[in-house]
Amino acid sequence: MLVATASSSGSGMLGTASMIIWIVVLFGLMYFLMIRPQKKEQKRMSAMLSELAVGDAVVTTSGFYGIVIDLTDEDVIVEFGNNKNCRIPMRKSAIAEVEKPQDVQNS
Repeated sequence: MLVATASSSGSGMLGTASMIIWIVVLFGLMYFLMIRPQKKEQKRMSAMLSELAVGDAVVTTSGFYGIVIDLTDEDVIVEFGNNKNCRIPMRKSAIAEVEKPQDVQNS
């Protein structure tokens, strides 16, 4: 009777340790599959927006193509269309892609 009690408490500790190891492995896996790529994308976006300059061709998150005509710290004024009459102020965070003028000429 005494032997059975000792072996069940030992297996309980082993089960708890393996459960903790699995939890650590799952959190590590979640970090490498979800959190790390998201942080890399945020760094890429912030670098792209910090290099934004007047004259750059941009695509907004809603899919509109335009040219940057003015910049402030958080906002940009983008000109849309061929008639040059549609100028819309928007947040920098609303810009999805930036194409530098030399990139446009080389294409």
